[in-house]
Amino acid sequence: MADTLQSRSCTQHVSCPLCRGLFADPVALECGHNFCCSCITGLWEREARNSCPECGREFPQRKLTVNRRLANLAERARKVRLEAGARGAKPWCAEHQEAVKLFCETDLTLICYTCRESRAHKSHSFSPLNEAVETFKEQLGPSLQSLTEKRQLFAETELKQIRHISEVKAQATCLQTHIISQFAEMHRLLTEKEQRLLRELRREEERLLDTMGRNLREIQENLNSIQKEIVEIQQQLEQQDEVAFLKVETARKRRSKEECSQLRLVSDQLCLGQFNSPLQYTVWREMLDSIHPAPASLTLDLDTANPWLLVSEDRTSVRLGDKEQKVPDTPQRFDRGAFVLGSVGFTSGRHYWQVEVANKRWWGVGLASESAPRKGEIDPTPESGFWTVWLFPRQGWVARTAPSLTPLGLDAGPRKVGVLLDYGAGQVSFYNADNMSHVYTYTHPFTGRLYPFFCPGPNDDGSNSAPLSICGARGQ
Repeated sequence: MADTLQSRSCTQHVSCPLCRGLFADPVALECGHNFCCSCITGLWEREARNSCPECGREFPQRKLTVNRRLANLAERARKVRLEAGARGAKPWCAEHQEAVKLFCETDLTLICYTCRESRAHKSHSFSPLNEAVETFKEQLGPSLQSLTEKRQLFAETELKQIRHISEVKAQATCLQTHIISQFAEMHRLLTEKEQRLLRELRREEERLLDTMGRNLREIQENLNSIQKEIVEIQQQLEQQDEVAFLKVETARKRRSKEECSQLRLVSDQLCLGQFNSPLQYTVWREMLDSIHPAPASLTLDLDTANPWLLVSEDRTSVRLGDKEQKVPDTPQRFDRGAFVLGSVGFTSGRHYWQVEVANKRWWGVGLASESAPRKGEIDPTPESGFWTVWLFPRQGWVARTAPSLTPLGLDAGPRKVGVLLDYGAGQVSFYNADNMSHVYTYTHPFTGRLYPFFCPGPNDDGSNSAPLSICGARGQ
């Protein structure tokens, strides 16, 4: 309170009579009255005469004397007000150096009474500070409610996002474990096959070398015997005693006949066909039996085939015929869509099959639920119980999603399409079976039985007459 009174007392003596604010560059007239330099010169310009606004005295010339003492006092008054404001006193107008008591609703700013009379706020709307505060508080109520609701929405979204992040991390960890285990199993199978072949090779090598070693020793023994006999013959030829010669020669001949053995060369070789076969192909054929899921040997269900479809005798390929077949109209049969299902359905597990699509420009493959519609016009989307990918002449490769198709962005189509159903995970994925690159995945909480789905598409004047064929169990 003392600071406020001190501030007001100071400002009473250092305020300009014209602008009512603290002096700014104060000047004194010849009559002794003081004004802001800009205030008095502006007044004289407007009135076109040099007179004192306080006493009315006129001056023949504009003679203004700078009042430095008054300028210092005004500066000290400003500092006092600033210090008082910093200690919690009421705000002051920096321009007019008086208390701020009004709120300009037009400019949304705090002003003093002098500001209200200025040209800057002419024709503006004003209200007392307390009324302005109440108005803003009333407006803040709905805003607070809206922000509270928005905060709740963002908090719930944050929790969902955190859960999704955790789910993705858990899925990534699970898939990492799956990949590592799958390759570990393949490494184990390959290592076992490698070690088995190496053991067989060592046994065959040892068998051949043992036989050849024994024969080599026999050959060497015969060589030694022959060499010894040569020496004996040479000595015998040098014998001069005829009786002794004949006795020795007769004995040598009897011994030579008894010891003579047949010369034999063992030239057996390793069986190159057994160990030099195309090992990669051989191992692949063996590993295929242990792959899960291995390419399934599927057949087509004739009872579901549209009457215009022609199914091969082995029920592994289908194409559109030239005329409608005379077949019974069973509840399972598609009567409008040129579709056919596989003969085996799945309710659990992981299953994989491949479909030959080379030389075709229009087709569809995938899955259909047992409860999917069979009659009338059908849009084979997930909402109808179909999870499929298609090739259309103009759209190219697409997933049959709703409400619109999803382009798959494949520049060149594969010769074979792989379909992998993971029933428990609720996923059906499609692959380019030529290189096993991923094409598209549907995610859905599957229930009931699911069947492989096939559509060979229209013949298109013979350009799409090739059949849609299921590849054999070994991908042939």
